[in-house]
Amino acid sequence: MEDQTAITKEYLQRIYKTNPYMNLLEMELQDIGEGTAIFSMGVAAQKHGNLYGVAHGGALASLADMTMGAACATLGRRVVTLDMNLNFIKPAPANSILKATGTIIHNGKQTMVVESEIVDAEGCLLVKSRGTFYVVGAFDFTENP
Repeated sequence: MEDQTAITKEYLQRIYKTNPYMNLLEMELQDIGEGTAIFSMGVAAQKHGNLYGVAHGGALASLADMTMGAACATLGRRVVTLDMNLNFIKPAPANSILKATGTIIHNGKQTMVVESEIVDAEGCLLVKSRGTFYVVGAFDFTENP
């Protein structure tokens, strides 16, 4: 029998391949584990930039949200975002490659709390976020998305 993590990762990659918003921002699922997900996103000035030439906070918030939601999915839980806060520590310049890691810190019956960190290629912390997610159901990883 195939490892559940591999099944989940393959399923999520199929879902994300057809997600227009994720594809617009060029976010990519890198890896998952139980209760954790890692995404990457390259910062293109014409696509992700603000008027100061660094990544727009909305693009970074989207990356954090996607990463935290995927961490919930690793436990088979479908969620929607109830609340999210972000601390923008340092700017993400154009042409940088970002890595976002989401980690579940509370796995409740109806809600989940997840943290995310976005770092640059050198591992420097750029964004720290925390989100509360409402559980709306469960994933069936055998269904075709």
